[in-house]
Amino acid sequence: MVDWDAIAAFRKRAMNPEHPHQQGTAQNGDIYFQNREAANKYYEATPAIVQKVMDEFAAKFGRAYHLFDYVGAPDAEKVIVIMGSGAEAVEETINYLNARGQKLGCVKVHLYRPFDAKAFVAAIPETAKKICVLDRTKEAGSLGEPLYEDVISAMFEMGRTATVTCGRYGLGSKEFTPTMINAVFKNMDAAEPKNHFAVGIIDDVTGNSLDYSEKIDASPEGCFRCMFYGLGSDGTVGANKNSIKIIGDHTDMYAQGYFHYDSKKSGGITVSHLRFGKKPIQSEYLIDVADFIACHNPSYVIRYDMLSAIREGGTFLLNSPWTAEEMDEQLPASMKNIIAQRKLKFYNLDCNKINEELELRGKGINTCLQAAFFKISEVIPVDDAIEYMKAAVKKTYGKKGDDVVAKNWACIDAGINNLKQIDYPESWATTTEGAAPAKIAQDPYFLDVIHPISILKGDELPVS
Repeated sequence: MVDWDAIAAFRKRAMNPEHPHQQGTAQNGDIYFQNREAANKYYEATPAIVQKVMDEFAAKFGRAYHLFDYVGAPDAEKVIVIMGSGAEAVEETINYLNARGQKLGCVKVHLYRPFDAKAFVAAIPETAKKICVLDRTKEAGSLGEPLYEDVISAMFEMGRTATVTCGRYGLGSKEFTPTMINAVFKNMDAAEPKNHFAVGIIDDVTGNSLDYSEKIDASPEGCFRCMFYGLGSDGTVGANKNSIKIIGDHTDMYAQGYFHYDSKKSGGITVSHLRFGKKPIQSEYLIDVADFIACHNPSYVIRYDMLSAIREGGTFLLNSPWTAEEMDEQLPASMKNIIAQRKLKFYNLDCNKINEELELRGKGINTCLQAAFFKISEVIPVDDAIEYMKAAVKKTYGKKGDDVVAKNWACIDAGINNLKQIDYPESWATTTEGAAPAKIAQDPYFLDVIHPISILKGDELPVS
C-alpha cells in the first residue's frame, strides 16, 4: 500500500549536508498568521484521505476501519466514546451486557486529529440520549479532557442533543476492566450522574471516583485464562511465550499473552497472563478471573495473595519440594481456605529435584512446569504438546549437542510423570492454622503504603 515514489520524493526534499540550502531562517508577525491559515485546506482534506486509505486496506486485507466505528445495539440508549486499547474492553463488556437485555453502544475513535464532527455525529445512533466520553489523560485545571471537549463541540456544532458526561480511566497503565466499564454505564443511569469522574481507583479525598464493587466476568464462553507467578530471569516468561507459540501455531485457537514485570526485573516477581479461546480475544486487561494459576517459586505462598482471582473449580499448580502431608504446615491458612472453599484441583511438582537429577543447574524448572501445564490444562492433546515442546527444544538447543537436547527432553517427560495431585482435607476451608506470612517492618507508613505495593496490592490503595 506504500507509495514508494512519494517517499523518495519526500526524502529528496530533506535537508542534506551533501547539497545544503538555506530555508526558514526567520518569519515576522506580518505573515505568520497567513501561513498558519494556509495549512487549513490540508487539514480539511485529511479525513477523506484517511478514510480512502482505510477502504483500500479493507479491500486488500478484509479488516475494515472508519474514522469512527460504532459497535453495539443499533438502537442503543447509552453510548461510550473512547479511543485506544480501552475500546476493545468496552466492546467485550457491551456484548456481555447486551446479551442480558441492555441496549448499549460504543464509538471507537480512529482519527482524533483532524476531528471530523460530521463523521462523528453520524456514527452515533439516533436513539442515544446519554453519552459518556472516556479520556486516558488528565489536564489539570481544564474544563474537561481533550476528547470530551471535542465531542461537546461536535455535538453542538452539528445540532445534536444528548446528555454528555465524561470520565478518566487507565492513567499510568492502571487497569480498565469490564467491572469498571459496567460502573460507567450504571453511572449514566443515575438521577444525577457524576461528571468528570475517575474510574478504577478509590478517590476518598475529592469523591470523584465511581463505585465498581459489582464485579462482572465478560470473557467469552470457552476462553481459558491462566496466570503464572515466576521469578525474574527464571525462565517463566520465556516458557509461556513458547506455550503461546505452540497453541497459536498448531491449533485454530486465538492466543494472547501479557507479562507483568516488577520494576526490579531480574530477581523481581513476574506474572504471566495467558488467554486461549475459540473466539477473538478482546480482553485487553490483566486477568481478574483465572481458570489456572501456577506458582513457580514456593517462597511466594507466604508473600503474595496468588489465588484471589481463581474461579471455583479452577486449577492450582505449585512448584515445591513439599509432600502432601507437609502442605498443611507450609501453606498459609488463607491459601488453604481458598483451595478448599473453591474446590480447586491442586497439583504439586518438585522441579528442583528433577533439575538436580538431570544436572540442568536450574535451567529446566520451567520446562518441567510447562509440560505439567499442558498435561493439566488439556488446552491441546498432551501427546501433541509434548511433541511440539520437544521440537522447540531441538530447535533451541540443537547446536549445543545431543546431550543437552536429551536432558531437556527428559525434563519434559519428568514434568509429565512426576506431577502429583494433592488430596486436601475439607477442614482447610475453615482452618486458621498454617505458615505465618513473611515478616514485615511495623512502621506505620510501611504498613499502610509500602507493604501493599510490595505484595501487588497497590491498585487497592485509595487516593488518601
